[in-house]
Amino acid sequence: MHLDPLAILTAFGLIFLAELPDKTMFASLAMGTRMRPLYVWFGTSTAFIVHVAIAVGAGSLIGMLPDWTVKTVSAALFAFGAFMLLRGGDDDEEDAGGRTVTGFWPVYTTAFMAVFISEWGDLTQITTANLAATNGVASVAVGSAAALMSVSALALLAGRFIAKRVPLKTVQRVGGLCMLGLAVWSVVEIFTG
Repeated sequence: MHLDPLAILTAFGLIFLAELPDKTMFASLAMGTRMRPLYVWFGTSTAFIVHVAIAVGAGSLIGMLPDWTVKTVSAALFAFGAFMLLRGGDDDEEDAGGRTVTGFWPVYTTAFMAVFISEWGDLTQITTANLAATNGVASVAVGSAAALMSVSALALLAGRFIAKRVPLKTVQRVGGLCMLGLAVWSVVEIFTG
């Protein structure tokens, strides 16, 4: 296995910039305000690694997946996340500890599934597949995975910073509204894409 530093840096730069404004970055930020950030990062990172492997191993097959199906499932997951964040009552401040998703496996699974489903056919996955075709599979895989995991970590750090300075009820409502916006965005993509 030969690793080309220039191909790694190229993949890292392109994928990092493409993922920054992506909905999964905002989903990571929202999950990081409600769940243990490290557990969320493990879940999102694992999903990103799986998607990078799929992209470099079978990039041409991604385009064959029914786009509307992927976006419908993504919209449903974001809507569910919005419901979970917005469902709290007036006593959220006192009762927040009891409602927060805790434990490694529940948080990991939630984060993994949110990213795994919503990243199908995403710009970063398609870009990774295209880069792998011309720049070497191993180098592109390393650069792409590092970029995606870095964006997720950045989003989680921002979420942690916000959660420490803003009341939990406000964070939950804003996070819920962001997730609802992502659900609507996914539905709009079904009809415009």
